[in-house]
Amino acid sequence: MELRLYLTILRRWWWLAAIPAILIGGLGLATYHRPPVTFGATVRFTASLPPTIAGAGFDPNYYSWLTSEYIVGSLSDWIRTGAFARAVSDELAARNYPMSPAQAQASLASDYVRSQLILYVNGANSADVHAIATAATNVLQTRNAEAFPQLGGVNAVVNALDEPNVGVSSPGLRSMLDLPIRLGLGLAVGLALAFAAHYLDPLIRRKSDVELLGLKVLGEIPKQ
Repeated sequence: MELRLYLTILRRWWWLAAIPAILIGGLGLATYHRPPVTFGATVRFTASLPPTIAGAGFDPNYYSWLTSEYIVGSLSDWIRTGAFARAVSDELAARNYPMSPAQAQASLASDYVRSQLILYVNGANSADVHAIATAATNVLQTRNAEAFPQLGGVNAVVNALDEPNVGVSSPGLRSMLDLPIRLGLGLAVGLALAFAAHYLDPLIRRKSDVELLGLKVLGEIPKQ
């Protein structure tokens, strides 16, 4: 199909293509809500075996480096558990900042890259984010033996590389693209309707329509 034919179809059926785009776009604008402002903090940590274990007859530096990646990986998994959320909730209660374990767990996320643990804290309130990040840091440093029974109740050495500074988080990609996706979907539906209307149109409008039927055109009456 030539490009000129596409343009001809759109000129003829533009109104049919516009209706879904206008309806879906109008509905999207009417129901659109700005993404809520959220806050976040990121804290990075390093971790190693305690010197009393790492240096038990071996080179302490070697075994600290060797085990650090395993330790941060285990800590990252521990952060995602309900046990860690309860420990953070207990720490917050001790600081006169009560918060349920479920609320704390909903704000926590973690990852690790090589030998660094990365703690992510997000929430709708900057004070809550700062409190959770501070409490989680303290739990990681003073109660990590709960995640490592093989250390015999001795905490691994966890060092924070960042202060829990809170900043405004950027809205998610989905919330930013929600309205454009709706408009694009409406336009796609409209174009599909326009081409379907052209395909099902029984009227002969142009010389080429007659030639497609295998007939020869003897003459044309001009529009003017």
